[in-house]
Amino acid sequence: MINQSAVIHPTAIIEEGAIIAANVTVGPFCFIGSEVEIGEGTQLKSHVVINGRTKIGCHNQIYQFASIGEINQDLKYAGEPTRVEIGDRNRIRESVSIHRGTKQGGELTKIGNDNLLMINTHIAHDCLIGNHCVLANNATLGGHVIIDDYVIIGGMTAVHQFCVIGAYVMVGGCSGVAQDIPPCMIAQGNHATAFGINIEGLKRHGFDKELRSAISEAHKLLYRSKKTFEEAKNEIAIVAEKKTVLKLFNDFFVRSTRGIIR
Repeated sequence: MINQSAVIHPTAIIEEGAIIAANVTVGPFCFIGSEVEIGEGTQLKSHVVINGRTKIGCHNQIYQFASIGEINQDLKYAGEPTRVEIGDRNRIRESVSIHRGTKQGGELTKIGNDNLLMINTHIAHDCLIGNHCVLANNATLGGHVIIDDYVIIGGMTAVHQFCVIGAYVMVGGCSGVAQDIPPCMIAQGNHATAFGINIEGLKRHGFDKELRSAISEAHKLLYRSKKTFEEAKNEIAIVAEKKTVLKLFNDFFVRSTRGIIR
């Protein structure tokens, strides 16, 4: 079903069954599969391929040669009807690839709202990306990676499968992330290590001095107290009862399985 207000270039191919909402623009030589749904006001520049059970929200900008919803690269994948879901107002730049999920990983690759995926970013199967994230050129996520809100990942950085990156983290360019990164940290290197708290990022997002101080306290417990990880985690949970900003850490610890960077 194609809304009458959609603008479709005559060279574009849209399979029967696709749903194209109002004011969508589909540029030259795009391909849209039969199970795709594209929300209002989204723009496909040209040569974009969107396939599989893929749902894209409103007012996204998708640039040339992006590939979304294609068969993943997991050798266990046997054609199951897995999905990709993308929210609103994302900018998906040239040659970005976003693969559908797997049966083993929840059947879903999901991207939230207001993200910028720069040129040649790769989002593998079953990744879950939050809101307001920036992945710079050639950033690569392995399967099952979780990235929380307001994360910045530098160019040429690779993230190992099953890693969790907490909210407000900044990862420097050309890094290799092999373990989980707690919220609000700065990390860089191969393999990535923690350099401290992302103070400037927290300021930009409205964290006042009191909130930054609470986060600094959690950082000291994790990295400077010589406590074991379990001891530091338990103390942060106690402090979080009074300083609710540290619930960011509690939520992160629940999902962390690979150990944290040091």
